[in-house]
Amino acid sequence: MRESDNKKLFKYLGWSFGLAWAMQIIAWRIAVSVGAGKSVALPMITQPIVAAMMFVPLLAMILSGIKVKGIGWKPKVKGNVGTLLFSWFSPAILSALGVGLYFLIFPGHLDLTGAALVEMSGPEAVEQMTQQGVTFPMYLTFSIVLLITTVPVINAFLSVGEEAGWRGYLYPVLKEKFGQTKGRIIGGIIWGMWHWPLIVLMGFKYGADYLGAPFLGLPIFCISLTCLGILCDYVYEKTECIWYPSIIHGELNAAASIALVMATSETASARLLGPSVHGLIAGLPIMICAILLLIRSQRKETL
Repeated sequence: MRESDNKKLFKYLGWSFGLAWAMQIIAWRIAVSVGAGKSVALPMITQPIVAAMMFVPLLAMILSGIKVKGIGWKPKVKGNVGTLLFSWFSPAILSALGVGLYFLIFPGHLDLTGAALVEMSGPEAVEQMTQQGVTFPMYLTFSIVLLITTVPVINAFLSVGEEAGWRGYLYPVLKEKFGQTKGRIIGGIIWGMWHWPLIVLMGFKYGADYLGAPFLGLPIFCISLTCLGILCDYVYEKTECIWYPSIIHGELNAAASIALVMATSETASARLLGPSVHGLIAGLPIMICAILLLIRSQRKETL
């Protein structure tokens, strides 16, 4: 890479981390002000900030003078039906396999009473749901149906801000500089580090009750996002369309939330293992899929 390209890369990373980490600290201060403790589910009052943060990588591209026009904004369905089906359904399938594996190993962690939903959303929200005649099994079924129907499209519009920056710019630069495999791994670590303040300050994804909290969650999350990044980059390389990785990203975010409402709060010490797909056991199917895709890509490079 030319020296000017390196300067642009570091400028991009500076904007991405500077803005995102500042927003995460602001979200933490707001959470503290309302008396919210560390939890896998962020307080409702902070969620708009975290949602806006997903557009920081795209904004960082603009602020760094990086062109955003040529990263594949136009949907490309023709010739990509197989990749579309993979992007649409593989997150739900891999998540279901991982969650099933976790509860198979830890059957006592499964709770379908809705207690976790009460803890995460508050008793008022659940009471309102009950008044409308919606039971927890009905809520869970409805959430799963949405996960494989409308969620991929809706959440893609949130995830595209990150995907534009990571897959549209950062990953291609890193792959050019370090090679495909190393570039993807480094990119995944950077992506994970980008979330670190939320994990340390607010217990994002893992809570605060696991062994080694909050710092052991940092490398585990980087491992998870490295694997997720490989899936996202794989479909982006195949299609050159930023909406395909956005679908995968958005659907996996939703799948992780569904898994958490199925677990007892007493199992918080096991959050590094699951049931969220960001745990080592529940995330195992995604890890295996990512490794297989890496092997496949390496074989293609050697042919």
